[in-house]
Amino acid sequence: MPAHQTYQILSPLETHWRAATCAETGCEAHEHGWRTVVDERTDIGRGQAGYIRHASNRLFTEDRDDAGLTVFTFRAGQTCFREHTIPLERPAAMRVLTGPRSGIVERARTYRPDDWVNHFSTHLDQIDRIRQQG
Repeated sequence: MPAHQTYQILSPLETHWRAATCAETGCEAHEHGWRTVVDERTDIGRGQAGYIRHASNRLFTEDRDDAGLTVFTFRAGQTCFREHTIPLERPAAMRVLTGPRSGIVERARTYRPDDWVNHFSTHLDQIDRIRQQG
């Protein structure tokens, strides 16, 4: 039995996900509107406020709260500022990495899902037998 094995189920963003709209994902901000609060006393806050006012192409109202922060309120139906993704209908990659505990991978092998589950189960059984032997 190898000294160390790592079992992975991978769905990489590049191959298993795609960009999506707010409407496709049921985005709460898109459906109900949202507020963005910025502190214009900081460089980041001034940059955020400038972007919202001059480049965001979104409709909003602007107020100040009791702490002097700028509150932008966006109405529903607009694209929010987040990048949304949704999964593609692709099976995950099932891998087993074998190598020392230091993180160096000597071998990586990809399995079909049923074979990966069997490999994992067999490995756990081996560990349990060794543990029971003391």
